[in-house]
Amino acid sequence: MAKKQILKKTIPLTPKKKPATRKVLPKKIALPLSSKQQQLLSNLSQTLLQCLGGRRYIPLTQKELFTRLHIPSQLIDTCAHVISDLISEGKIEIHNDTLSIKTEKPDVVSGVLRMHPKGFGFVIPDHPLENPQDIFIPKHLTDTAVDGDVVEVVLHTGVVSEKGPEGKIIAVTKRARKHAAGIINHVSADKSILAYVPLLGATRPVRVLPSKESRLKIGDRVILDIKDWGSKQEMPVGEFSHLLGSIDNAATDTLAAVEEFDLRNTFPKAAIDEAKKYGKKVAAKELKNRRDFSQEECFTIDPDTAKDFDDALTLTKDRKGHYHLGVHIADVAHYVVPGNALDKEAFLRGNSTYLPGTCIPMLPEELSNELCSLQPDKERLTVSVLMQFDKQGTLVKHEVVRGFINSKKRFTYYEAKDVLDGKTKSPHAKTLKLMVELCGLLKQKRYERGSIDFSLAELSLVINEKGEPTGFKKIEYDITHQLVEEFMLKANETVALELHKRGKELIYRVHEEPQEENFEEFLKMARLFGFKVPLKATSQDLQSLFEEAKKTPFAQQLSIAFIRSMRLAQYSQENVGHFGLALEHYCHFTSPIRRYSDLVIERLLFDEEPKELSLEKIARHCSDQERISFRAEMSVKTLKKLRLLNKYFQEDPTRNYPALVTKIKPFGLFFELQELSLEGFLHISELENDYFVYEEQRQALVGRRSGKIYKIADPIQVHLYHVDLIQLESKWALSSDNKRRPRK
Repeated sequence: MAKKQILKKTIPLTPKKKPATRKVLPKKIALPLSSKQQQLLSNLSQTLLQCLGGRRYIPLTQKELFTRLHIPSQLIDTCAHVISDLISEGKIEIHNDTLSIKTEKPDVVSGVLRMHPKGFGFVIPDHPLENPQDIFIPKHLTDTAVDGDVVEVVLHTGVVSEKGPEGKIIAVTKRARKHAAGIINHVSADKSILAYVPLLGATRPVRVLPSKESRLKIGDRVILDIKDWGSKQEMPVGEFSHLLGSIDNAATDTLAAVEEFDLRNTFPKAAIDEAKKYGKKVAAKELKNRRDFSQEECFTIDPDTAKDFDDALTLTKDRKGHYHLGVHIADVAHYVVPGNALDKEAFLRGNSTYLPGTCIPMLPEELSNELCSLQPDKERLTVSVLMQFDKQGTLVKHEVVRGFINSKKRFTYYEAKDVLDGKTKSPHAKTLKLMVELCGLLKQKRYERGSIDFSLAELSLVINEKGEPTGFKKIEYDITHQLVEEFMLKANETVALELHKRGKELIYRVHEEPQEENFEEFLKMARLFGFKVPLKATSQDLQSLFEEAKKTPFAQQLSIAFIRSMRLAQYSQENVGHFGLALEHYCHFTSPIRRYSDLVIERLLFDEEPKELSLEKIARHCSDQERISFRAEMSVKTLKKLRLLNKYFQEDPTRNYPALVTKIKPFGLFFELQELSLEGFLHISELENDYFVYEEQRQALVGRRSGKIYKIADPIQVHLYHVDLIQLESKWALSSDNKRRPRK
């Protein structure tokens, strides 16, 4: 390829019409120069730069500058030559005949702001090729921008934190929304009303304009039309739009989350019409040119509340001892055509959002819970990954085909476990045991390549019809969960490799290596928990650490701390590998009913590439929507947990809760309730009647008089004395008679 020629254009430095000032001479001083001449030029250059760079310097013409500096007449020409050289070197510039130091224009980047619940944010650049990394915005530099706003950012040149390049928001060019969800938390006698808006945080209350239609009271959940987003000095102003209900009414939690996180919870009529036109049964003509798996022993294993069954399994073992695994995935791409109304809506949603007690689906129920769901005793269209493994669990052959199945059984995890434990008889018991066998081999392979297995139990809240939490249950990550996960991981990896070998561009699921500083913090915490970890920990050291942690009360906290030390997994066209799974090629393919990225991968397998949207745009949007859904889920979960705690408090105000100290700060300690996986905080004033000193090296609070020590991993007992449902806060005290009771 021929090199591009770069043409340099000469621009006159001063207008020709003004001969009053001496023109900057374009020629350089003739060489060679004596050492005395060089010293003179250096002194003149330094004098000029010092003057122009002075704090009180006002841009002057060349003549005015010479007068101020008292340049003798015999040095005027020489000085003019020096100025010409400084201009050509880019050290000074001329504008409207005046001279000044040339200042670097700050790098301004435009992009979308995504806020973290703790107040800081990240700007996702509009042009990732020019700015490949998200820009970290510290809490005090977010200006008045809110989540989703299109903003302009000035990069802090040379400043790169552990979170990436850093910047400051200088302008909001487009607001993401005109409304916001809030909760009235102040009504005064003079009828001034303030609302807490989670989008803005506790430090930026919104002044609510009085409404004739509604008399608002503390605890009302409202939607506000934002009239003014305010500034650092001025409070944001909102006008009452409509009432959602009271914060005391748990039934409004989902509706409030939809408004707060701007989730799409109603489908356009065109999308519903498209879903309905397919009917409720698979037509016979749709089975043509597909592989028939309908007679095979095929079944699903899912949570007991699931309705969208993405995947079904088949497994046999031949005389050579080879395993033949079939992972059959709902063929959503058959129904959702690129560019149609269903596809456009699915893209905008990006994924299904699972809130406690409900689901906001990516696809209408006519597809997600019916025609695409691999229900038992019904013919369903699939994209099937057929894999053959040898006796050691090594993949020796695979094939990806379009087919159809007829699932013989819908297992819940509990039901499958009961069959394996011999508590329930089933014609599928032999196949389930064979799946456990293959699962063990695949887990060993994963362990050998350095992947870490957490096996964490999941907390599931029990929600009644009114949206109220009535209790919770721990879902153990038993062998039934593990075998499904191993088979899905292998199918995802196999499909990613298949597309890569075909030379296809695809959307990878990537997970970058952790920042060294974050990783060191995690290792430090593990040592404070009492585990022996080398200074330079390998993947094998980490595997040993988590195996040991499973035998202690610290497994949950250690696993969460490890995950927090990692970078977020995301979707990307650029394949940087998956650190957590220790895989070079990985994508999401096995859940196309609830993830748009998986639907796109299905299309790519059969050369049905999307034309209207680039894979890069799809990857970024899916990553973005995934984060929004996660924040919505965590927000509602936290609220439901606090509702449950409040319920327990009403029943027994003296109830104690076991907790584990997770973080020590000079002003107090953080702990986690082991039952509910909920974080709490105790200020040092709420500890014993003593003066506590923070010791950073030991990460401990030490009582000066009593010698009492609080450190990370200490078990404590706490009791609740207040719940704030508006700002999602709980107030705690140590559970002991000799502790000073906190002020309410």
